[in-house]
Amino acid sequence: EPNVLAGTLIAHTDAVWGLAYSGVKNHLLSCSADGTIRLWNPPEKMPCICTYNGEKGCDPAHMVASFNTGSTVIYDLETSQSVVMLSSQTESGVQSNNHINKVVSHPTLPVTITAHEDRHIKFFDNKTGKMIHSMVAHLDAVTSLAVDPNGIYLMSGSHDCSIRLWNLDSKTCVQEITAHRKKLDESIYDVAFHPSKAYIASAGADALAKVFV
Repeated sequence: EPNVLAGTLIAHTDAVWGLAYSGVKNHLLSCSADGTIRLWNPPEKMPCICTYNGEKGCDPAHMVASFNTGSTVIYDLETSQSVVMLSSQTESGVQSNNHINKVVSHPTLPVTITAHEDRHIKFFDNKTGKMIHSMVAHLDAVTSLAVDPNGIYLMSGSHDCSIRLWNLDSKTCVQEITAHRKKLDESIYDVAFHPSKAYIASAGADALAKVFV
């Protein structure tokens, strides 16, 4: 609807996979299948401030991005330089190249959490770049993550049709909900916490969005 659309941001050359909004400077981050992340200031005449790519968080001056190589990088938004590479070393000492489906930052702690195709959820220290904890969290690929605004619970969604609620302190599952039916071997695409009320929501391959109280 023309009366609803405030503007269109054009720069990516392939599908846009995710958006993150920062209220500190009213900036927007987008990540795309074209291999780039773009920082936007939407009201500007030239809204794209900066472009990040795979070759070259908690802090509002930082952003965290994951790439399909399995690497996760924290960037400084002021200097556009990479600050920390988050490394998940395996027992053999080789960095895991497992595909990452979602990355989220803890709202108060310097911690980054990633969801992986191999059913794992991994936790990283933003300051050292080292992995704090890794766990098999679902029976199928972990597709989505969300941290509640108070930083107490982590919610994960998976193609195993379940939403799981985790206590972030103990890393234990406190609740499981079967939320969506499978369609073409896919199930849950996204999960979210309400910013102030005790609601959670999920979106699935069965073309449904559900809200749970």
